Amino acid sequence: MATGLKGIKSVRDLEVTEKVVFLRLDLNVPIVDGIIGDETRILASLPTIQFLKEKGAKIVMCSHLGRPKSKEDKEYSLEPIAKRLSELLKAEVVLWDDVASDGVKSLLHNMKKNQLVLLENVRFEAGETKDSEELAQVWASYSDIYVNDAFGASHRAHSSIHALPKLLKTNGIGFLIEKEINMLDSLLDNPKRPYLAVLGGAKVSDKIAVIEKLLDIVDGFIIGGAMAYTFLKAKGHAVGKSLVESDKLNYARQMIERIEARNKTLLLPVDHVVSTGISDTKAARTTAEVNISENELGLDIGPKTIKLYSTALHEAATVFWNGPMGVFETPEFSKGTFAIAKALAENSGNKIVGGGDSAAAAEASGFAAQMTHISTGGGASLEYLQGDKLPGLEILRTKVRT
Repeated sequence: MATGLKGIKSVRDLEVTEKVVFLRLDLNVPIVDGIIGDETRILASLPTIQFLKEKGAKIVMCSHLGRPKSKEDKEYSLEPIAKRLSELLKAEVVLWDDVASDGVKSLLHNMKKNQLVLLENVRFEAGETKDSEELAQVWASYSDIYVNDAFGASHRAHSSIHALPKLLKTNGIGFLIEKEINMLDSLLDNPKRPYLAVLGGAKVSDKIAVIEKLLDIVDGFIIGGAMAYTFLKAKGHAVGKSLVESDKLNYARQMIERIEARNKTLLLPVDHVVSTGISDTKAARTTAEVNISENELGLDIGPKTIKLYSTALHEAATVFWNGPMGVFETPEFSKGTFAIAKALAENSGNKIVGGGDSAAAAEASGFAAQMTHISTGGGASLEYLQGDKLPGLEILRTKVRT
């Protein structure tokens, strides 16, 4: 059974009026030349911010952005995000440059009704990724309440995720995390059936833990992407130059046997879109069967496989999708991934997309709005599903508070 949100308070349970709320968000969005490429995570943070504003809280927001090496990496500044938040919230968002300074106190003392503070990229401070209590003490010195709404960062024991809530007596989560956990729990606790897991991406090794967790929960697996070629080779098929994890062939064989022994479905590609190289789109062709010639590699599932997978997905009541079916960033190798998205869009059941590349693929396909839920946390969602405890959640449970 999923641990869920037991022992964790929601922001709606906290008395925040006139209190300084330190709000950890995940505003880690793609920015190129100051232009935000995908503002999904920004939009997902708005309900909690708006709630706190309406309740009269003094809000200090913080987030990371990318992996800067120092404060001089200005490409990782949150300035474009502060500007966009100002527009969306119709409020003044003050970007505070010195993350480790308690100078925010004076700003808070004179804060106007429609002002919010956004700390500059917390990873500009080396202590953030080291779970520094010293850094957290600076934030705690001017904060009354801590609220975590950064699901995508909650699997990291970082200072703004883990060290800070240990120092404050009142803590909780925002609406984004609440929704994320409830949605993921729906995949673990009494899911509607048939229940299929669609797994893709590059490596079997990245998915072993989640496969093991879901093995006795789902009714079947649909495998695509490069990881499918390890399974196909394990079954004795020719896969040409396709990516194969040779050290995982025995695991793949054992997994096939375990799935079959449980009378569960395992769907693997029966045809492919192949080429002589990832960048060689002119040589792309569709195979007539499952085997691939020795000078080619699989880069997408073929039309027969698309039909096979789509038929299965149309009949499912619950679907978890994590990982693309091919190199979907290249148009010639995107049809399989987009077909999965289309099949899910046409399905009326519970359809949850596990973040990361899958979320990007759902957005690129044009069918994102038809999904039940698209997680904002790729790594966090997988770790939660496979049973790992997320530091950013565990530290908030009343049983671990001192």
